Amino acid sequence: MHDSTLTGRRGFLQASVLGAMVSLLPAEKAGAAAKPEAAAVFPQAPLAPQPFQLLPAGSIRPTGWLRRQLEIQAEGLGGRVDETWADLGPHSGWLGGNGESWERGPYFVDGLLPLAWQLDSPKLKAKAQRFIDWTLDHPWPNGMFGPTSNDDWWPRMVMLKVLTQYQELTGDARVLPFMTRYFHYQLGALPERPLRDWGRMRWQDEVASVLWLYSRTQDPKLLELAALLKKQGYDWQGMFAEFPFREKTDAKLVEAKGGKNAFMEDDGLQVHGVNVAQSLKASPVWSLVSRDANDRAAIHHQLAQLDTYHGLPNGMFSADEHLAGRSPSQGIELCAVVEAMYSLETALAITGDAVLGDRIERIAYNALPAAFTDDMWAHQYDQQPNQVECSLHRRPWTTNGPEANLFGLDPHFGCCTANFHQGWPKLTASLWMACADGGLAATVYAPCRVGTVARGVPIEIEQETDYPFRDEIVMTLRPASSVAFPLRLRLPAWCRSPSVKINGETVKAMPGEGFLTVERRWAAGDKVELSFPADVVTETGFNDSVSFSRGPLVFSLPVGEAWVKWRKRGLTNDWQVYPTSAWNYAAGDAGTVERHPVGERPFAGATPAMTLTVKARLVAWKAEEGAADPVPKKPAMEDEPYTTLRLVPYAGAKLRITSFPALAS
Repeated sequence: MHDSTLTGRRGFLQASVLGAMVSLLPAEKAGAAAKPEAAAVFPQAPLAPQPFQLLPAGSIRPTGWLRRQLEIQAEGLGGRVDETWADLGPHSGWLGGNGESWERGPYFVDGLLPLAWQLDSPKLKAKAQRFIDWTLDHPWPNGMFGPTSNDDWWPRMVMLKVLTQYQELTGDARVLPFMTRYFHYQLGALPERPLRDWGRMRWQDEVASVLWLYSRTQDPKLLELAALLKKQGYDWQGMFAEFPFREKTDAKLVEAKGGKNAFMEDDGLQVHGVNVAQSLKASPVWSLVSRDANDRAAIHHQLAQLDTYHGLPNGMFSADEHLAGRSPSQGIELCAVVEAMYSLETALAITGDAVLGDRIERIAYNALPAAFTDDMWAHQYDQQPNQVECSLHRRPWTTNGPEANLFGLDPHFGCCTANFHQGWPKLTASLWMACADGGLAATVYAPCRVGTVARGVPIEIEQETDYPFRDEIVMTLRPASSVAFPLRLRLPAWCRSPSVKINGETVKAMPGEGFLTVERRWAAGDKVELSFPADVVTETGFNDSVSFSRGPLVFSLPVGEAWVKWRKRGLTNDWQVYPTSAWNYAAGDAGTVERHPVGERPFAGATPAMTLTVKARLVAWKAEEGAADPVPKKPAMEDEPYTTLRLVPYAGAKLRITSFPALAS
C-alpha cells in the first residue's frame, strides 16, 4: 500500500496556483508535432496561473456509449451535412466558392475537426482538412484571412478556435505564423474598424485564442491585442453585476426603443441567448490577463442570476431567441446549449471549480441530446422542457418564428445546423485536464481512453463506465514507468456518499469536497474505483412546479409521438410531431428507479437506460397553438383516479413534460 495525501478544494487551488507560478510547462515550438502524450501548455507570465488546462486536442478518445454517440453524430448530420446542405457544400466561401461565406463553414469545422480525430476517421479528416488548407493557403496580402466577400471579425474568431485545435492535433508549422500575422494586422486595424455586433459581444472567444498563441510565442503584441479586444467588447461582467433582465423579453418594448434594428444593437444583443452562453467564459478568460480573483469568480454570479430569473430544469436558461423567463414552456436554442458547454469547459480549466463540472454534465446529458432525433439526422432550433407539440406556431417564443421547435435540417435558421457539431467532441476533449503541478484531473465523467503525460512520464488511462446511466466508474492507469503525481477526482455535489477505492482499498471521500486529491506513486495496472450513488431529488421551480432528477439525469414524462413529414430536405426531412397521449398531469412522490441496458443509441426514448415512477393525477391544464400553458400553480383536479407515471431520461422524450404542477397532498 502507498501512502495517499488527501487535500480539499481550497488546499488544491492554493497548491495548484503556487505550482503554476514556479513550474510553468514549457511552450511548444512552432511546427513541433503534437503527439497524443504531449503535455498541456499552461499560461505564460505575466498571465495568471490557472489550476487546470485542457489536454492537447486528440489526447482523449471516446469509448463505450460515448463512442457510439459520436459515431451516430458522424453517420448523421455531424459527418454528412455538407453532402445535403448547400451552405456547407463545395461552393462554401471557406472553400473558395461563392456560396455562404460568413460563420457556417467555421462553425462546421469547429466540431468536425475534433470529431474526425477522436474517431480516427480518414473520411472526416479529409473533409475538415479541405477547409483548413484553403484557409491557411489563402491569406489576404494585409494579413486578413477568409472569404474576401466580407471582412467581419466575428467568423474569423470561430476559425481561430479551429486552428488552435488543428495545430495541437497535427503540429502543422503554418498555424502559428499565420495566426501571428493576422493578430498583428488586427491590432493595427481595430482602432479604425472596431468590433461590432456579434464580434463585440463575443470578444472573449478571440481572447482565448490570443492567449493560446501567447503561451506558445510570448509575443507582447498579443497582450496589447487582448486588451484592445476587451476594451472594445461588451462589458458582460458589468451587465450581470446589476442584472436588469429579470422577465421574459418583450419584443415590442425592444422595438419601441430602437425599431426593427434594435435586436442588432445592445438592447437586443445583450439578451440574445447565444451571446449570453458565450459570455459565461468572458470573466474567467479575462482573469488570466487581469489576475483579478473577482474576475475569475464572476461566472458563479452570472449563473446564479440566470438560474434565478431564466433557469430551466435541463441545466440551461431560457432564450428563444432572447431571454425568456422561467416558464418551462419557453425554449432554448441549440447553439446556446453547445456554446454554454464550451464556455463552462473553458471556465472549469481556469477556475478549477468542481461545481462547473456538475453543470456541464446536467447540460450535456439532458439538453444536448434532447435537441436531436435519435439518429442525429434532424435537430431543433429551440427545445422546451415542457414540449407537447412540435409544429408551425409562433407561440410561445420571444422573437423566433413558427419553425423554431420542428425537427429538421435547418429549422428557423441555419446557425445551429452548422454549430451543433462541437457539443459532443468538445465534451470528450474536456473529460480530463492537466493540473499545473503535473497531476491529472477527472473533470467530467464518461467512458474514454486518455493518452498524456504526468510529470514527464507518458501515461494511458482507461475509464470504463456507463455513467450517467450507472453510478460506477473504473479507471485503470498505465504509466510507462511508475511515477508520483496527484490524481484529482471530481466528487459531484449531488452525491451524499461518494466511494473511492485504490486497488481495492478505500480512500476517504467527503461529500461536498469538490475535487478529491490522491497523491501517490502510480504503477501500471493501478485501479481507481468510484461509485457515486444518487438519490432521486424533487426540485421546485416556476410556479411551484416540480421536476425530478437523479444525479446528472433529469426525468420527463414521454408523451406519445406522431411524426409527420413536413418536407423532404435532401438526405433528411423536416418533421412536425404531434401528441398522441395525455400530458396534463400533476405529479407527486417519486417511486421506483429501474435500470435497463444502455442501448446502441444511448439516449433513445424507446430503450431508456433508466426509468422512474411517480404518483400523478390528471389536472386542468391546456395547450394553445401547440405550446403548453405555463405550469398552473394550483390546478383543478380532473375527475380521474390517481395513477403512476413512468418517466424516462429527459433527452429520450421528444414530446415531454418535465416540470409538473405539484400534486396536492
